[in-house]
Amino acid sequence: MIKFEKLIRVKSVVVLKDFWVRLEFTDGTQKEIDLEPFLHGLIFQPIKNNALMFRSVKVDRRMGTIVWENGADIDPDVLYHDLKPAWMEHEEEPVLKVADH
Repeated sequence: MIKFEKLIRVKSVVVLKDFWVRLEFTDGTQKEIDLEPFLHGLIFQPIKNNALMFRSVKVDRRMGTIVWENGADIDPDVLYHDLKPAWMEHEEEPVLKVADH
């Protein structure tokens, strides 16, 4: 028999300060995460350079993750499981800051 696990997705996002956000996931877990290390590449550059744009982050219910108006998003599994984004795989170990609640 095949067992299917329910995917855990982002339920809500609150911007705290700088690039820190508080995420609530569909399993009730809450995490405070510094998103600055994730804001890498052309699509994230405007977000990193504009605090107002960063603060416009919202949850896309269909995708179950955080998104911005320019189409940028971050994989919810990366956020939930404290994984490295794909671009970080080829770089030195970054320091990802996460505060579990």
